[in-house]
Amino acid sequence: MDKRGYKSGLNHKSLALLALFMFFLRIAQGREEMTEQIPTASPSPSRVPEFRNSLRRICLSILFGILTGLLSAVLFACLVSLVLRYMSRTPVLKGPVIFTPKIDPKTLQLALSTDNHQLIGSSHNGKYYRVVLDGGVAFAVKRLEPFEKGCPEIESKSVKRRIQQELEMLAGLKHRNLMSLRAYFREPICLSLVYDYIPTGSLEDAMNRVRENQLRLSWEVRHRIAVGVIKGLQHLHFSCSPRVLHHNLKPTNIMLDPEYEPLLSDIGLAKLTPNLGTRASSYTAPECFQNCRYTDKSDIFSFGIILGVLLTGRDPLDPFFGEGAGGGSLVRWLRHLQQAGEALEALDKSILGEEGEEDEMLMAVRIAVVCLSDLPADRPSSDELVPMLTQLHSF
Repeated sequence: MDKRGYKSGLNHKSLALLALFMFFLRIAQGREEMTEQIPTASPSPSRVPEFRNSLRRICLSILFGILTGLLSAVLFACLVSLVLRYMSRTPVLKGPVIFTPKIDPKTLQLALSTDNHQLIGSSHNGKYYRVVLDGGVAFAVKRLEPFEKGCPEIESKSVKRRIQQELEMLAGLKHRNLMSLRAYFREPICLSLVYDYIPTGSLEDAMNRVRENQLRLSWEVRHRIAVGVIKGLQHLHFSCSPRVLHHNLKPTNIMLDPEYEPLLSDIGLAKLTPNLGTRASSYTAPECFQNCRYTDKSDIFSFGIILGVLLTGRDPLDPFFGEGAGGGSLVRWLRHLQQAGEALEALDKSILGEEGEEDEMLMAVRIAVVCLSDLPADRPSSDELVPMLTQLHSF
């Protein structure tokens, strides 16, 4: 009995120890599995290059996507801009283009199609005709021929559009001392510009009659003409955006209404086409000969010549200036007399009158000489000249 009890107790202890050993073995295996499942904080040395390559590919993909998106956006914006620009282009108009309700397009086209017009003036860039429409209303039509037959620019829509835009801008100029463009008609090689008809003619016509003793223009009237001309230039130079230059200011392009109020015509026509460039004349500023540069101060030089003509009564092409006493030109003659203190000798004897008027005219000679400075920077602007001329009596 004792041996059997001893063996039985031994078996129970062995089984208990075996069970405890198996339990700890199982716990150890569980820890190993958990350790394998938990990722390490840093990759193993063998996986570092692979990780860096993946990161580089990701960064390059992001950068490529950004650049592709920006390029696509720029191309799309350019495409939209081109489409909008094409859709907003000014259409090339056909037939007469009218800027006043006084003219019927069909009536004007019919009138221009005939050759029975009165020639009232001409210049190197065209001729003026008096055209009477139905109802007896008269207009002055200037016909320009900016193109030659066979010239490729005749059919160029870009050239047509540029000329059309320039004429529309000129038609929008409104001032007491500017001629208004009422209409225009474009033919294959000809441009017909329609203005109000001024029966009293131009300043050139008036001064020719003065020289022939057929007309007397007092200093008051001549002063009014000078003030009106400079006010017209002031409007072009300072009130228009963009600034407008006359390019061809001279007495033949200054019309006089019945009250002798001046109206500037032929404004900006030299810019319409290359073939209508300003031809050199006695009214052209020296920088136009030297470097072909035209500015607002070039208009001022032309105004100085016109003021000199009003004061002296002489034409710049008068043979008098070819003689020794004339100094070679109106400009040099006026400068010489002004510097010598003999400006009174330059004044037209037909307008010499009261002492107060002579003082005004002598001051006007000084203003003309300053306008005729060789350097454009030394000439006053039209904005400065307006008060200088309007306040002559206060000097």
